[in-house]
Amino acid sequence: MRTIRIHVDAVLASGSDIVLPAQAGEHVARVLRLDVGAPVVLFSGNDGLEYEATLIGVGKREVVASVGAGRAPGNESPLSLTLAQGVARGEKMDLIVQKATELGIARIVPITTERSEVKLDAARAEKRLAHWRAVAASACEQSGRALVPRIEPAVPLAAWLASLGDGGPMRLALLPEGTKRPGELALRDAAILAIGPEGGFGERDCAALASSGFIGLKLGPRILRTETAGLAAIAALQALYGDM
Repeated sequence: MRTIRIHVDAVLASGSDIVLPAQAGEHVARVLRLDVGAPVVLFSGNDGLEYEATLIGVGKREVVASVGAGRAPGNESPLSLTLAQGVARGEKMDLIVQKATELGIARIVPITTERSEVKLDAARAEKRLAHWRAVAASACEQSGRALVPRIEPAVPLAAWLASLGDGGPMRLALLPEGTKRPGELALRDAAILAIGPEGGFGERDCAALASSGFIGLKLGPRILRTETAGLAAIAALQALYGDM
């Protein structure tokens, strides 16, 4: 029987009752047609725990669940990856967020670069951030994760690089002229992976990345689209140094 997993943006505690978010409640009641007594699994996405729960109220206006015992699903990768992704257009960015979450990414930083085609004003940036976070939460529901990747507000590449400081995880930038292959990196437990937008990184971007200690990573002889590049690199790194 399929396990119904629901992300709840609230603190969950065993023995408490909680009203499900409106959209999730409607899906449970009207689409899945679950009734009182049906089991579901709840997770907040913050503490790495998922909670067995039972529906105790299914009404037109709200669905209420009783929260049971919590457990850690134990499916987080030992390799903590941060994806710095050049903001892509529309559904491409949604795809990147969704699939990177399924592949076990820990953090996503949307970046604007020299060749970025997407321009976000403050209002639009806030809406896109909320949307991307919802996409990541939905991907966790599907993939069984109980930790939702942290998605940061979009930031210019130069400002993000300045915030990194010295030291920290290995820094990788996927570049056609990169010299290192994934199997040559000897990663330990964390890395930062930078991916350009549709037009790739420009010359100033590449210079800034190099001066900030980023190593040029190469996957093969073919140039990949931005929505393919990061996902392929994450999968390769997870296969070699993570849990795939």
